Amino acid sequence: MAGIFSGLEKLGLGNIGGGSLFEDPNKKEGVVKQEVPQKKLSLVNEEDYLFDKKYKCPVCEDDFEVKTVRTGKVRMKNVDIDLRPDYDELDQNKYDVIACPHCGYAALGRYFPTLNKRQIDEIRVKISMNYKKLEQDGPTYSYDYAKSLYQLALANAVVKKAKNSEKAYICLKTAWVIRGETQRLDPNEDTYDQKKAANDAQEKELLTNALNGFVMARQSEEFPIAGMDSSTLDYLIAALAVETDDFDTASKMVSELLTSRVANSRIKDKARNLKDIIAEKKG
Repeated sequence: MAGIFSGLEKLGLGNIGGGSLFEDPNKKEGVVKQEVPQKKLSLVNEEDYLFDKKYKCPVCEDDFEVKTVRTGKVRMKNVDIDLRPDYDELDQNKYDVIACPHCGYAALGRYFPTLNKRQIDEIRVKISMNYKKLEQDGPTYSYDYAKSLYQLALANAVVKKAKNSEKAYICLKTAWVIRGETQRLDPNEDTYDQKKAANDAQEKELLTNALNGFVMARQSEEFPIAGMDSSTLDYLIAALAVETDDFDTASKMVSELLTSRVANSRIKDKARNLKDIIAEKKG
């Protein structure tokens, strides 16, 4: 897990990240592998698709603004098998963390306002007292800045003892951000191979953690989980297992989806696609 939190020292939070990320109800562990095909993309006029949205921090109660995507203006061109949306105009996933610049509290949008007193106290002591302000480096978010925001969100999730599903979702979306960065690397740069290899390794670690975290959440949490119903989560687990070459888990989940009485036709079609991918990968 240390790799996920590598770099938190610059935010004053180098003491966070030891031990297990997830609380496993059955003490299960999985070792999985993945390889995701990448392609080169370019961004144009990203700033035109953003606006500043105001928030009030539930920890320090200060007001602040964060860059937010004008969702009505971006067009989805593709959805990866793990449900990552891919847009023409920009990488929307870079902007999904809400972070207070005053105290260091950060979370994905769906979780940002929901804190209890104990969690607020923990964040004030373990995050805010040590936090070094993360400076935004321009009118849009660079990938380095976005990844720092996701690290901060994961550190907060650990401190507030968030559900496994929330931590898994942060890991998944961080992997999506890294995938987006990899797609936008210039193959003609001298450092391309080195940077791509480093990104692929980081994405593998994050997808593995996301898979394990969602499996644990499925065993112990009530639906909806991270906004997903049971069929959608089962599909996502199957997709992550396919991406990480955990074919036993993938095949089991696909079989359950294809025989499910509650999964809709769209999910079953996606599951059949995964079944074909599994057969192709296993050769």
